[in-house]
Amino acid sequence: MVGWLPMTIKTQELDYAPVDGPGFEPPKITNRKELLAEFDKNAAESRAALSTVSDAEMIKNWKLLAGGQEIFSMPRTACIRGMVLNHHIHHRAQLTVYFRLLGVAVPGLYGPSADEASQAQWSRRELGNASHWRNLWKARPWH
Repeated sequence: MVGWLPMTIKTQELDYAPVDGPGFEPPKITNRKELLAEFDKNAAESRAALSTVSDAEMIKNWKLLAGGQEIFSMPRTACIRGMVLNHHIHHRAQLTVYFRLLGVAVPGLYGPSADEASQAQWSRRELGNASHWRNLWKARPWH
């Protein structure tokens, strides 16, 4: 998804399923090393595209087409916010749900996660101390 940002800046439209040719193909990635390399390449290209584009270009409409039919048209700024950044955030949130379902601690995304904070908190507590749990129960805010 990070690679969509420079494409949105550098083009006026994308027909991801053109009638007369091949459709959009995401990169074929088979391992973690390739995935990280692709992400780093796309992040660098995104930074470069953002550093050179003018405000006037950013407010011009960009179109998404499928088989020549317009799916949407909106200013590049709105497209980047909605279809790149929000989409990326959405999938990252899905990943945190998968982590939870698998019992994997969720890493920090914008600072420490609740899992990281609670791990640090639990490591400071005496987990086997019954008086600790009684005091915690007595001090509960909903009491």
